[in-house]
Amino acid sequence: MSIIKILAIGDIVGEAGLKFLSDTLGFVKKKYSADYIIANGENCAKYNGMECADADAMYNAGVDMITSGNHIWHKRDIYRYLDDKNAILRPANYPGDCPGHGWAIENACGMRILTMNLMGVVFLESLASPFETADAILKSAQGGYDLSILDFHAEATSEKIALARYLDGRVDVIFGTHTHVQTNDACILPGKTGYITDIGMTGVKDSVLGVDSKCSITRFLTKMPVRFDQAEGKCRISGALFSYDTALKQVVSVLAINEE
Repeated sequence: MSIIKILAIGDIVGEAGLKFLSDTLGFVKKKYSADYIIANGENCAKYNGMECADADAMYNAGVDMITSGNHIWHKRDIYRYLDDKNAILRPANYPGDCPGHGWAIENACGMRILTMNLMGVVFLESLASPFETADAILKSAQGGYDLSILDFHAEATSEKIALARYLDGRVDVIFGTHTHVQTNDACILPGKTGYITDIGMTGVKDSVLGVDSKCSITRFLTKMPVRFDQAEGKCRISGALFSYDTALKQVVSVLAINEE
C-alpha cells in the first residue's frame, strides 16, 4: 500500500500569517509526513491580496500549489504570476478574460495531480456556476490526471456541502476556504471523496478572522467604514491532511489540523 499525504493550509492572513507559515511549515510537513502542500494565499499581503514576493515566500516555505479567491485581484503585482506560473490559481469561474487560470495539472509524488479553484456565488459576486464550471474542467481534463483536488472558496456552508455532494466520487479531495473558521466535519463522503467544509485560517489566533479585534468591533458598532488593520500576536496554522491510497485510488482518511 502506498499513501500520498496531501496537506491543505487555510487562508494565510497578513504578514504575520505568512511569516508564521515560513517559520513553521517545515516542522508541520515533517510532523505529518506531507507529500504535497496546497495553501490559499489570497489574504497574505497587507490589507488583503497577494504580491509576487508573497507567492515566492510561500514556495520557499514548501508550498507546492497556491490557490486563492475574491481578494486575489487586490494587488496588480500578482497578475503576471497568475499568467506565467502554473502553480498559482485564481477561481476558475471568473470570466475568461481575467488574468490567470483556475485549474492546473502538476506532476508530483509520481502522479498527475489536478488542482481546481472555484468561487461560491451565495452572498458573493455573481459568477459562473461553480457546479457547471467543475463539470467543464473535469470534462476538459479527462484522462490527463490521476488525483483531483478542489479548493472551493465560498461563504455559505450549504453551497460548499452541496457542491461536495454533487462531485462526490468524481473529485478525490474537496476542502472549503474563505470563512477562516475551521469546521468540525472532516470526513469521507459515500463516494469516497475526502471532505471538510472549511479548513480555517493561518494567522493571529486572538483576532477576528486575522483582523485586529478593535477594528472589527468598531465596524459592527458604528456601521462606519473602518480600515481593517492586521492583528498581532500568537499565530496558528489550520488546515487538513488527506491520505490518498494509490492502490485503492481513494482517500482513506481526513484529519483537521491546528498547529501553534
